[in-house]
Amino acid sequence: MSDSQTFLFDGVSVPCTGRETIAAALDRAGIRMLGTGQGDCAGRYFCGIGACQACLVSVDGARMEACLTPARSGLQVERIAPVSS
Repeated sequence: MSDSQTFLFDGVSVPCTGRETIAAALDRAGIRMLGTGQGDCAGRYFCGIGACQACLVSVDGARMEACLTPARSGLQVERIAPVSS
């Protein structure tokens, strides 16, 4: 792929094309568990349209849905730790 780029997910380099979302790039790289979703459920790529919020991650320090956020080179993406009560 001529437009190959990479971003970091929990410190690991993940390839992306620049034409896909963070969730799609992670899925293509074999990364399925994105952290902890709502209700302490496993965070993952589920609906693909931002409705379920199961794929929330931290992107450069901001909480974002991985399925809606375009992947691009240089992003710092991290799992979000569960909120303790």
